[in-house]
Amino acid sequence: MKNLKKNQLILLSILLLSILLFPAICIAESQSEREWLAKGKQFLGKQDYDNALLAFNEAIQLNPQDSIAYACRGNTYYYKKQYDLAIADYTKAIELNPQFAVAYCNRGLSYAHKGQYDLAIADFNKTIELNPQDADTYFYRGFSYDNKGLSDAAIADYTKAIKLNSQDAKAYCNRGILYDTKGQHDLAIADYTKAIELSPQFAGAYLNRGLSYDHKGLYDTAIADYTKAIELNPQLADAYYNCGNSYDHKGLYDTAIAAYTKAIELNPQFAVAYCNRGNSYAHKGQYDLSLADFTKAIELNPQNAKAYHNRGLSYYNKTQYDLAIADFNKVIELTPQDATAYDNRGTSYDSKGQYELAIADHTKAIELNPQFADAYYNRGISYYHKGQYDAAIADYTKAIELNPQDAYAYEGRATCHYKLGEKKAAKEDFELFLKYASPDDKRVEMVKKRLLEL
Repeated sequence: MKNLKKNQLILLSILLLSILLFPAICIAESQSEREWLAKGKQFLGKQDYDNALLAFNEAIQLNPQDSIAYACRGNTYYYKKQYDLAIADYTKAIELNPQFAVAYCNRGLSYAHKGQYDLAIADFNKTIELNPQDADTYFYRGFSYDNKGLSDAAIADYTKAIKLNSQDAKAYCNRGILYDTKGQHDLAIADYTKAIELSPQFAGAYLNRGLSYDHKGLYDTAIADYTKAIELNPQLADAYYNCGNSYDHKGLYDTAIAAYTKAIELNPQFAVAYCNRGNSYAHKGQYDLSLADFTKAIELNPQNAKAYHNRGLSYYNKTQYDLAIADFNKVIELTPQDATAYDNRGTSYDSKGQYELAIADHTKAIELNPQFADAYYNRGISYYHKGQYDAAIADYTKAIELNPQDAYAYEGRATCHYKLGEKKAAKEDFELFLKYASPDDKRVEMVKKRLLEL
């Protein structure tokens, strides 16, 4: 019987949105207005937003037609995260001065913070129309395109931002994130490396370069980058989390658990850190600890299908099949196209002797993913348990076709041939099992004894 598949670990990346566009203050008509604007700017520079607002209010009262005063007050609201009020002021500034490129840009940033990316992009388009050489606006529009899932458009904008300002480390970093998402890890690494060259204290660039190295299977190099990110920012929970992922990939489960624990200490609401620490406990066979972590991950995020799935695996490994089935039911409710959840539920039904239900689930898994070798293998097991050896042989054969080095599929097929008295075919498959099985597999000695009987 094969082990159920563990879920794929989740990796996090950081996407940086730079803000702080600050419109220059023009000379006002009134000396008093000029003084209030200057005071407002001083207060804003000291992050004394309430006094800045009072100053800009005075300036606007003295000259209600000054677009700069509205833009400055809009900036103050922006920094206070009062984006609707900021948008209203930027809109008034644009009404008074339709060529005010910075007001369009800052309004676009406010829309972006509200998640209104179409409106943000429209404002960034207008900014670029008015000032085609503004690198920052291309960066901001790229960020908005990325949040809409338009990665190619985002990459084009980050590339333009870099062309206009080759010293923009953030643009290199964000373009690198998109390259990594597209599986172009070498291009991503090159961009992160450039970002680090431009900004050696850029912890996020080290963090994300580590992710790309991890995706390439270069776990030690990834860990070195995460360690550097932690050195630069000891409070960076994501760096500890990703370090844990790389240690887990290396099979260093205790070290992985320590890294996840530190991430959780820094961010007690870090649901995926609990989930992946649970994976590491499960890899060590410490299922009670893994169950506790998966349950905490679900408490923090009840829509986390992976946590339900992995908790189901731990229940299965503790032979608590009904609880496993309940968790796989929840996974299927949350992600109805998850073939692995059907396959694992089917295996749980098989362990309870409910072979028809098992076959139905494995069949559904195959319907969702016709290349799912394990689902054919597991359905073959259920047919074998029902004594339907020909059907089992057909499924094992399909599993072998999809994965020609699957030792267990050869063993399963050999056992069916043996049951049918087909000794020559059984012998050939048992020999293929020995060819592909790990030498320390417990079944090896049993199969060798079986071969002596044939």
